[in-house]
Amino acid sequence: MEAPSPSLTPGIDPNRLAGLFSLKGKTAFVPGGYGALGEAICLALAAHGASVVVAGPQQAKAQALAERVAAQGGTAWGLGLDASDVPAIRETVEQAIGLAGGIDILVNCVGIQREQSIFDVTPEAFDTMYATNLRSAMFLSQSVARHQVDTERQGRHIHLLSVRSQLALRGRGYSAYCATKGGLLMLVKQHAMELAPYGITVNGVAPTFIQSDRIRPHLEREEFKNFILNRNPLGRIGEPIEVAGQVIAFAAPAGGYITGQVVYIDGGVTASQ
Repeated sequence: MEAPSPSLTPGIDPNRLAGLFSLKGKTAFVPGGYGALGEAICLALAAHGASVVVAGPQQAKAQALAERVAAQGGTAWGLGLDASDVPAIRETVEQAIGLAGGIDILVNCVGIQREQSIFDVTPEAFDTMYATNLRSAMFLSQSVARHQVDTERQGRHIHLLSVRSQLALRGRGYSAYCATKGGLLMLVKQHAMELAPYGITVNGVAPTFIQSDRIRPHLEREEFKNFILNRNPLGRIGEPIEVAGQVIAFAAPAGGYITGQVVYIDGGVTASQ
């Protein structure tokens, strides 16, 4: 009788290896999830087995994306959400829990970007940016974390940041935007520390310019396109699916021992600074 082949690393379960990136049986809540990046993330989550609740200020768009996920064999729901409104955040999280039976994964894609110089920023504009980009992250995480702790779920929180959380941009007016994204970076790190005792991990993904309908008109300007590509060591614009891939890595069992980290999906831009 032939002896069984020894494991390359004793004690490693082959079934765990096979399921390193499986999200089967998990539910992801994706606020702000119907933009170019959010759409890729929702489709990737579903492709790896997760049920998806997508939410945003235009419920029709959230529902349309949920229908697309369903058409590809997944399970999804679309909800309305004004993420600048804290009571609305709490209500929508409860709705998501009621629809899906719980939330295992939070992928926070909420965010706005408005260019205004230091001389043009108004208190109202700053407050809007703060409420949408930073305060929403605080209370989305709080609401989901309370549910996860109460139900003893070892959850995952993943926030969408930007390279502007670390890098300022010369010649452009991004004071309010950079301030909120820099604040979100520290929120990721602090939430990771506070939620670690409950087995909940908190991480961030920080892309640079990624192909989308919003960025495409700018790339048609040769001067702007060359400026972007010349600063990028890989010499190209990233794709939404490349951001989604890192989200899956954080959300899946493969990312279970990673917390408090932000991965820059930027073709090497931050490394070159």
